[in-house]
Amino acid sequence: MNYYEHLIIKTILSDGYKSQRQLASETRLSLGLVNKTLNKLIAEGILTKDMKVRPSDADEVRCFTPERAVILAAGYGLRMVPIGSEVPKALLKVRGEVLIERQIRQLQEKGIEEIYVVVGYLKEMFEYLIDEFHVHLLYNKDYDKKNNLFSLGLAKDKIRNAYIIPGDVYTITNPFSQKETYSWYMLGEEEEGSGFRVSRSGTVKRVPLDQKGNRVLGISYLTEEKGKLLADCMEDLMKEDDWAHSFWEEALFQKKMGGIFPKFVRKEEAVEITTYMDLKSLDAESDHLNSKVLQYIAEVFHASIEEIQEISLMKKGMTNRSFLFELRGGRYIMRLPGEGTEHLINRTGEYHTYKAIKGEGISDQVVAICPEKGYKITKYWQDTRECDPQNLQEVSSCMKYLRAFHEKKLTVPHTFDLFKSIDYYESLWTRETLFGDYGKVKEKVTALKLFIEKERGDFVLTHIDAVPDNFLFTEEGIRLIDWEYAGMQDPHVDLAMFAIYALYDEQEFDHLMEAYFKTKPDRKTRMKLYAYVAVCGLLWSNWCEYKRMLGVEFGEYSLRQYRYAKEYSKIVLDYMEKDWENE
Repeated sequence: MNYYEHLIIKTILSDGYKSQRQLASETRLSLGLVNKTLNKLIAEGILTKDMKVRPSDADEVRCFTPERAVILAAGYGLRMVPIGSEVPKALLKVRGEVLIERQIRQLQEKGIEEIYVVVGYLKEMFEYLIDEFHVHLLYNKDYDKKNNLFSLGLAKDKIRNAYIIPGDVYTITNPFSQKETYSWYMLGEEEEGSGFRVSRSGTVKRVPLDQKGNRVLGISYLTEEKGKLLADCMEDLMKEDDWAHSFWEEALFQKKMGGIFPKFVRKEEAVEITTYMDLKSLDAESDHLNSKVLQYIAEVFHASIEEIQEISLMKKGMTNRSFLFELRGGRYIMRLPGEGTEHLINRTGEYHTYKAIKGEGISDQVVAICPEKGYKITKYWQDTRECDPQNLQEVSSCMKYLRAFHEKKLTVPHTFDLFKSIDYYESLWTRETLFGDYGKVKEKVTALKLFIEKERGDFVLTHIDAVPDNFLFTEEGIRLIDWEYAGMQDPHVDLAMFAIYALYDEQEFDHLMEAYFKTKPDRKTRMKLYAYVAVCGLLWSNWCEYKRMLGVEFGEYSLRQYRYAKEYSKIVLDYMEKDWENE
């Protein structure tokens, strides 16, 4: 049977038959299509003339009693700033009821008692559900590295004749049934660029994001047969690393699944809560809207929380999480510290740095900074762009700007010690590094210390993280942002940091030096900068290793930093052995 036939049969089985008009209203099909479909079902002997479903065993109509459900609630909910850092989305209280508790009650109302909840982030907060609702918790230890394909994969033997439910969907009416007649995937009736739409045959299909699709809600029901097929598809995908960041729907739309029918709901019937603004739109009285972060913003601006509007997540940085907000006609960025940054950043030092550069017109415009919590509020610049490390003109402008900053010879009370930082980041590791020759590489890098100490310049305030992304071209000129690592150091370290973040080769780094010095530096200076490349490469490699052990991956970047340490330490050690004392 096609989708329309299945839908009409299910509706008659659930609610009985009163009239074609009533059936059209419940199914949201046109009256003409309902009439045509009913006539076809009667002609095929599936319906009697008095609109009763004929008894059958292995025929077209099969009735299933859903046996279990899997609720997916493992993820961070990064888009839910600033609430996501305080409570998982599934535990948000919406209209007086905890979201996941509402889902569980709706399932139990339909006789479904076998319920599994896949948890990860803040897993301990879900433990009470075991006693209160008699659910089973499944822990996804890789929740911070992999997407929900792997969360559902933990329950792949529990998805036959089962509901699959995202933990962040609020439904006004109960979407579950005591009887189901076919597998379905829930979509909203309204159109948006979702990547999902219904084909002419009535099954859900994938489309490019720039094409119109239906709003995705993600609740699904799978029959015994479809559940087995999905488990097989997931098992195949999970063997490949390429699928680590995929949603479980990637398995649902594999060819062997044979397609799945939609279950349409109106906009007001179901809401996916993915952002702060989603929650605010659904429940303006929710206690979660008064988060500690928003209270801090309100205190800074002497405003009410209600005045904070248009909250949206910005791109995730390597160290922090930030979101954009509007208040009294102004736009601002709120910086929240990322995972593990309490071990990485000297927030008191950052505070002193911003005091030192205040009024110099060289940084982002800081409204407030709280070293105790790691919070920072800055004004948002419209129409800015980051430095393109492959654009020679932009790089030259940034180096001119950087040198002018260094020549101010500003000071702060703290120093950024390169070699101590290497040791410190290593001390944070919770297990052995995956680099097999790390000990030898560190020994070679450490051997550069004597050369650096003898040849280094006078210490001044140095940015330390002067990478292309932190140079902004604004209407007011170039600005250098994100000073959290800054401290007293040889200013030439900033050139090395720019180069290794941009993944420059030796020739590109030489061009960078010429742009900074306005001439070709002598060999000794160049070797000193190469030494900084080696040291900084190992420093950031160790930093990446620590973050990796927290579940944060940086791909090629971490590999290249380690290569800088190996290759440039060799160059400088050869120079030290053969030519240093003779120059």
